[in-house]
Amino acid sequence: MLGYSESLLQRLGLAYRVIQCCTGDIGVKNAAMFDIESWMPSRFDAKDDATGYGETHSASRLYEFQARRLNLRYKDKEGKIRFCHTLNNTVVASPRVLIPILENYQNEDGSVTVPEALRAYMGRERIG
Repeated sequence: MLGYSESLLQRLGLAYRVIQCCTGDIGVKNAAMFDIESWMPSRFDAKDDATGYGETHSASRLYEFQARRLNLRYKDKEGKIRFCHTLNNTVVASPRVLIPILENYQNEDGSVTVPEALRAYMGRERIG
């Protein structure tokens, strides 16, 4: 699942990092959770190396929380009916990913160069 989000960011030419969230920071419904943070220059503080990135994506492996609400079940090898474990991934949340796109592709005159991967959809190379 992370591969889809990472591939998107790579195609957009954005720097990012993947962080595995510790169990104390995730809810009881989660088995594992990863955040992908993209580089946002406006958040950088030279005095604190940890700044400069902001969460733009997340991916979770959930226990049966969502499956119970959907009544999503399967039959195991012994014939016992069990609830599935589910996955959740924010491949792209438009408002969140717009920040690093605008900040990383802004030109001195205030215009924004459209990333190569989006030009076919935007029909232009620059937003003025």
